[in-house]
Amino acid sequence: MERNTHGFGRRPLAGWALPLALAIAGSAQAADLAELQESGSIRVAVANEAPYGYLDDDGQGQGPGPEVARHVLGELGIDDIEWVVAPFGELIPGLEEDRFDMAAAEMAIRPERCRRVLFSAPNTSYGEGLLVRAANPLEIDGYADFAERDDIRVAVLAGATQVDIMATLGVPDERMVTIDDNAAAIDTLLDDAADAYAGTGLTVSQLDARSAEVEVVQNFEDPKIDGEIVRSWGAFAFPEGATALRDAFDEVLLDYRNTQAWEDTLTDNGFTQDDVINAFRFDARWLCGPPR
Repeated sequence: MERNTHGFGRRPLAGWALPLALAIAGSAQAADLAELQESGSIRVAVANEAPYGYLDDDGQGQGPGPEVARHVLGELGIDDIEWVVAPFGELIPGLEEDRFDMAAAEMAIRPERCRRVLFSAPNTSYGEGLLVRAANPLEIDGYADFAERDDIRVAVLAGATQVDIMATLGVPDERMVTIDDNAAAIDTLLDDAADAYAGTGLTVSQLDARSAEVEVVQNFEDPKIDGEIVRSWGAFAFPEGATALRDAFDEVLLDYRNTQAWEDTLTDNGFTQDDVINAFRFDARWLCGPPR
């Protein structure tokens, strides 16, 4: 999951940003930076979504989220990472309830999320896409089709940016089918429970490679809100009380983003040069919008 934009001059849309700090008392005590450094260990959550953040066959975190987190945390003296898998929609509740200490899922920065968790500086930037049945029999071209046509339904990941994008575009709830994880998208289409799956461009490309019975919409029409192309900025998320951890993490991350190693991590995971360049476009405070 917002109104994140692509190459324009306005603040990204309804929901796609974060004030670096908005503070509302959390329901659990956030991990203390000094305690984490003393123990050398931390619990880091992923949503098991390739390429953003997932576990390999050895149970180790992979993707730009986990790989960058591993480097940054190592620089902070925290080398023992306990990887935790949680459904995307449970990442923020899990942080609030102290089930893990941070999330490395490239969660899009959105103002409403900023009111519940702290975000790091952006680590990635990515656009949108659509997955449909092979040959696109219903001739679906973009997100706006679901607002304009009453004969098609779109699957969306629970808690993801696409839910808000669809709502903002005027797609009624009855044309949205919620699924709990990206892995269910292909079966959802093949079982005729939905006619397309809306996700980031990287996500739908990954799903396309898994089955010859689905495909990415060709000549996809990028969704626009207020005339601006929707784009998301992914970041690391921390509990509200973890300001010291987030700030220390940011200090290392901002330096690391200027290295070839960081850029290679993104491009090796399928991000384009345009994605890499856009990652620098906004900071977290700007994306979150003014404090409320």
